[in-house]
Amino acid sequence: MKASFLLKQGEVEVRDVPLPTLEADEVLVKVAAVGVCGSDVHYYQHGKIGPYVVEKPLILGHELSGTIAAVGSAVDPGRVGQRVAVEPQRPCRNCEQCNAGRYNLCPNIEFYATPPIDGAFAEYVKIQSDFAFEIPDNVSFEAAALIEPLSVCIWAAKRAEIKLGSRVLIAGAGPIGVIMAQVASAFGASEVIITDITEDRRKFALQYGATKAIDPRTEEVEGLKVNAFVDASGVAQAVYSGIKAVGPAGHVLLVGLGTDDMNLPVSHIQNNEIWVTGVFRYANTWPTGIELVSSGKVNLDVLVTHTFGLDEVEDALNAGKQPGSMKIIVKPGLKLQSINQTTN
Repeated sequence: MKASFLLKQGEVEVRDVPLPTLEADEVLVKVAAVGVCGSDVHYYQHGKIGPYVVEKPLILGHELSGTIAAVGSAVDPGRVGQRVAVEPQRPCRNCEQCNAGRYNLCPNIEFYATPPIDGAFAEYVKIQSDFAFEIPDNVSFEAAALIEPLSVCIWAAKRAEIKLGSRVLIAGAGPIGVIMAQVASAFGASEVIITDITEDRRKFALQYGATKAIDPRTEEVEGLKVNAFVDASGVAQAVYSGIKAVGPAGHVLLVGLGTDDMNLPVSHIQNNEIWVTGVFRYANTWPTGIELVSSGKVNLDVLVTHTFGLDEVEDALNAGKQPGSMKIIVKPGLKLQSINQTTN
């Protein structure tokens, strides 16, 4: 099969490699669509993220969907041909965190496209059978791939205790921010406020989940007294102001990747008993994600603005710089030159 490798910082190459060999509990997935995540771009641009360093050629991509092409000896052969969304991780299932149901915090987890584990910019991948979730016919492969970032937002919404009548503030109207707005609305939030400095993104967010959009350069957010604040920007000032916008006993969820250290309004947090926590991936979210997309409560297809083939992964990694870009998709089976479609 063919796979696209990040050789080192800023250098990508397609290579021929053997098909994955299946263990008894695994399935072979013919990859249909892979979303480009900010982490993929970060590895491409910098060669590392925190302690994870690209020291040998690495296949990027962890937001994926496809069709089961083969199964291991312990898997029902009737699964061959199923359209699936893939949860791109393999926890050990034996440690303290796994046994507590927090397998996303498993210290031994293997996660796609996190060195040294290869990802999905390839024609085929393998995954344990129970992490390949069948999708209904009304869910596109593109949307199925984006159930991965949707899962981040579902996990954030659960941890923020967003429910019927909640007032929610989101910083950043990029893909995660817009998905988060839709999830908050689906969870019953009565007001979903989103901030972004880009007018087009604010307008887009108002079409998909947000009830109000604010330019933080011209309008104050502190003092809104929302029930939950979700940062999807990673911008230090947005985090500070967002926390100041949370009312008593509210929740703050840090999703965006920013600097390792930030100044926080500690007295506001203490005096109002605000819960401040991070989000590290997800656990047990794919069934909820599939239902939200299948029911139409969350629209992921509308986020897709550009599509590339496997030979164009480097173009895909740079496409986020283009005006109006939102979510970039790589289709390993695509033989034509880039199909760049703008839907927003």
